[in-house]
Amino acid sequence: MKKYIAIALLSAGMFSSCGEYNKVLKSTDYEYKYEVAKTYFAKGQYSKAATLLEELINIMKGTRFGEESLYMLAMSYFNQGDYVTSSHYFNTYYTTYPRGTYTELARFNSGKALYLDTPEPRLDQSSTYKAIEELQMFLEYFPMSKNHEKAQKMIFELQDKLVEKEFLSAKLYYDLGSYTGNMVQSSTGNNYLAAVVTAQNILKDYPYTKYREELSMLILRAKYDMARESVSERIEERMKEAIDEYYAFKNEFPESKYIKEADKIFTEASKMVTTEE
Repeated sequence: MKKYIAIALLSAGMFSSCGEYNKVLKSTDYEYKYEVAKTYFAKGQYSKAATLLEELINIMKGTRFGEESLYMLAMSYFNQGDYVTSSHYFNTYYTTYPRGTYTELARFNSGKALYLDTPEPRLDQSSTYKAIEELQMFLEYFPMSKNHEKAQKMIFELQDKLVEKEFLSAKLYYDLGSYTGNMVQSSTGNNYLAAVVTAQNILKDYPYTKYREELSMLILRAKYDMARESVSERIEERMKEAIDEYYAFKNEFPESKYIKEADKIFTEASKMVTTEE
């Protein structure tokens, strides 16, 4: 009997809770509704809190609850994993309250939300650029923030995501290797120069990327393979370029995991170069 009573009371409590929430939704006592929204937020019931706060942010604007209600709404969406919406409201907050209580956190969390929403490297990276911009603005406005290192780390990770996408393009050019023209135009060529230029541009734009060693090795491979497939008059000249690339690579990465491959390229390239007496 006690078991059934306990179940009945639990069910009644659940219905009472749902009924209470519906009453709050219909209430015109906005301060009461705001306090309930804060309670839901504190309990981790972010969906309910967001529903109430969506209605309240315009009503509370200009009151003592205005800032807090807007920031709490942004956090409600953030904690639900709706990062695009949360970033929008964080942005609205720091735009509306540029000297507000939560402005520093709003700028940081806006960038963090966009950072968490960025796609894998193979996909379009428009949102990655936006996240970087948001985090850089945070660092510009709050250079001494306790979140400075976190923001910088996120920027580096986002930049590496951009690098990875471009690195995949450079690698694709390299993997495509040589090509032959159509039946009308029977000339041959290769994609190695495109691989070199793409990789060099990445290193120019992102000199501290974690992919620096891989990109440098890709340039060395591409220059050597391009030299091998050159017309006879240009082979030696391009082999010298590959050798120069080898010295640059070995100087920067003397303990590289690719050093044996690099040494082999150097040995083979040296055979194609006339030794000056």
